[in-house]
Amino acid sequence: MSVTQTDLDGILPLIARGKVRDIYEVDAETLLFVATDRISAYDVIMENGIEEKGKILTRLSVFWFDLLSDIIPNHLVASEDSEIFARLPARLSEPKYKSQLQERSLLVKKHKLVPLEAIVRGYITGSAWKEYKKSGTVHGLKTKAGLQESEAFEQPIFTPSTKADQGEHDENISPEQAAQLVGAELCAQVADKAVKLYSKARDYALSRGIVLADTKFEFGLNEKNELVLVDEVLTPDSSRFWDATKYKVGQSQESYDKQFLRDWLTANGLNGKDGVSTTPEIAAKTAAKYKEAYEALTGKQWQ
Repeated sequence: MSVTQTDLDGILPLIARGKVRDIYEVDAETLLFVATDRISAYDVIMENGIEEKGKILTRLSVFWFDLLSDIIPNHLVASEDSEIFARLPARLSEPKYKSQLQERSLLVKKHKLVPLEAIVRGYITGSAWKEYKKSGTVHGLKTKAGLQESEAFEQPIFTPSTKADQGEHDENISPEQAAQLVGAELCAQVADKAVKLYSKARDYALSRGIVLADTKFEFGLNEKNELVLVDEVLTPDSSRFWDATKYKVGQSQESYDKQFLRDWLTANGLNGKDGVSTTPEIAAKTAAKYKEAYEALTGKQWQ
């Protein structure tokens, strides 16, 4: 059974319910992140979930947080169920609640969020490719002429967007606009860390036969005003992963993410519409892609 929404009967206060995560307050300094099996496309959440998706996202994020910890600290407090439940109210260990939380939860420290989606692009695709074809720019940045679709940039580029509220669209902005939004010094720190994180992850992924085309990071500030990596990191929900053996410049690539879902919605004229449930076949194919990404990146079999 998939978990598309948690209900803890008020034992912990619900702080937010995003496209995927339900966030609860544990205490003044700690939050409980629960990755559900919800899936969205074209900024609309589907009525049905993708079985085990939240568990895969949680395990992948923990993997990447550990791999990237030499570059920047992160917000993790506990990621193992035994430690998490030991810190939660005892009632949440009852089967009714535990079945909603186990293997898909993280305890994280609260931080002041930097209001930017820190997107880093190593390859030109998606909205960046559309803008480039139209104006020769990417997020307003003048970009080398003659690039082909899916071609690698000479260097990874920081292309931020605004962080929209649920139901709203993130807006691509230039680094200059981002600097006006959060301050030049903080923006420069975010850009530097984001590019370093992407570069290490890109090199690692390539060693596993996967091209990391682009990704988004989110950052918070701790009590010393130092940057901390927060939210999820380098999952198929926040990144474009391509099979390196099938990668070919000059065309779009098959992704380890929601492509089956997007294609199905588009073919049926359902993209952007509320109240849509996927077919069992599309749900199963999408679940298989998430598991394939996990196994390829970590070298561990999903079980």
